[in-house]
Amino acid sequence: MAHVVTMSTTEVRHGEPITTVLTWRVRPGHEREFEKWTRGITRCARQFPGNEGVSWLHPEDGHRYHSVLRWSDPQRLTAWLESPERADWHKRIEGVATEIGSERQSTTGMETWFALPGTTVQAPPRWKMVLTTFLGAYPFVLLIQWLVTPATAAWPLPLRAAMFPLVLLPALTFVVMPLLSRVLRQWLYRPPDH
Repeated sequence: MAHVVTMSTTEVRHGEPITTVLTWRVRPGHEREFEKWTRGITRCARQFPGNEGVSWLHPEDGHRYHSVLRWSDPQRLTAWLESPERADWHKRIEGVATEIGSERQSTTGMETWFALPGTTVQAPPRWKMVLTTFLGAYPFVLLIQWLVTPATAAWPLPLRAAMFPLVLLPALTFVVMPLLSRVLRQWLYRPPDH
């Protein structure tokens, strides 16, 4: 089956994680058969080297489904897309559904801090994510260095080193980054032509 691949504005780089969204059109009346098929091909894909997750979405009424595939790198994704296992699963769905397109996007792993719930808005450019993360992390690094480091100076190095991420990461993930992404939303998600 031919793939229609639309490269997103984010360049796919060698060796970086990649996310692909595949869109399927299901023949009316075959939705249950298709959903059963999705469970089988998902199990198969998850066992394939480099797979980091598969999700299925049926966001609108009608007969379109979307699968979101996350892979460790573009080469392993391509290996899956061209694999005999996937081809075998595609034969099973002939006459039931048609894959009508895909979009690939490389990811940094930071996108979840900048995701807008309930939307399909793409993550901001990497330089904006890095700058925003710096703005969020720097005050905490300063506080940890000032308050925690002197109090733990006598501790063994591995224990002292563990304190830094134990304090910083939960604070960034649950408090600081959600707040910063809301406060800086207009700047982070401004279209490139502005």
